[in-house]
Amino acid sequence: MITDRIDAVTKIPAEYLKTVLPAPKSVKIELTGKCNFRCQFCALRTREAQPTQDMDFALFKKITTDMQRAGVQEIGLFYIGESFMNPELLVQSIEWLKKYLHMPYVFLTSNASLAFPEAVEACMAAGLNSLKWSVNAADEDQFEQVMGVKAKSMKQAKTNIKEAWELRTRNDYQTGLYASSILYDGEQRKKMKEMLETDILPFVDQHYFLPLYSMGAQTTEREEELGYKPIAGNQGRIGALRDPLPCWSAFTEGHVTSTGLMSACCFDADSKWTMGDLTKEPFMSAWNSAEYQTLRGSHLNKNVAGTPCESCVAYR
Repeated sequence: MITDRIDAVTKIPAEYLKTVLPAPKSVKIELTGKCNFRCQFCALRTREAQPTQDMDFALFKKITTDMQRAGVQEIGLFYIGESFMNPELLVQSIEWLKKYLHMPYVFLTSNASLAFPEAVEACMAAGLNSLKWSVNAADEDQFEQVMGVKAKSMKQAKTNIKEAWELRTRNDYQTGLYASSILYDGEQRKKMKEMLETDILPFVDQHYFLPLYSMGAQTTEREEELGYKPIAGNQGRIGALRDPLPCWSAFTEGHVTSTGLMSACCFDADSKWTMGDLTKEPFMSAWNSAEYQTLRGSHLNKNVAGTPCESCVAYR
């Protein structure tokens, strides 16, 4: 199940509690920095100008070939943006990873609103191993307030989730279908669970809850305005929470932006955590750059003062 894979990444093994590391098992690649949602809890909305660039496919092939040779076994075709904004690039990337690089596991997270059946079927046919839906609003009013777009996108997302399930069943595709949701506080928690029972759980193999992340402390004020309190740092999923320090994000998973920058943070929307540039250097060189080693050393010492991580709510 998907939670087993997530837990294997968020739990830092002994051999990764170092500053110089083997290749990460998993890497997320941002095919596009664009997103059709404006979620109030997402780091993406902190960007002064929303990105317009998608990843160049030649660059994608170059860096993924490098990753495969280094020993990466899982590649996620998303980072902060919504990959169904460019379904042609998404399908092309899956085909490259599965057919030419024989990547064991290719996964994707989507808000589902643009995951129309034609694009989803193309992804499944290309060999996508896992498709997870991010479902974070209990009703249309909350959807408009938190996601920042009209409620029709919520209706479309629910339709697409159901149709993806029916499509997989009808054609016997092997793609796992999953969903995750933020576990809010109080009455919202009850409302969320009721919606999930009706509209989501019948159409996924597994669902799990996530805490409300601080997104590197970039969204704390807005979260407080909405009445939601973020947890400290990125501690993984509910049921298998990890200590904020050292943060697994800097040790067990790579993150690459649509422009080829390697980041140490899951929520780096404005390049504060850039550790290397894959347009100029090999993957392993960036993964073990001097900047990365210094940051990891601070995490291992549990003192991130003076690093980009100092601003995270986890360390206030």
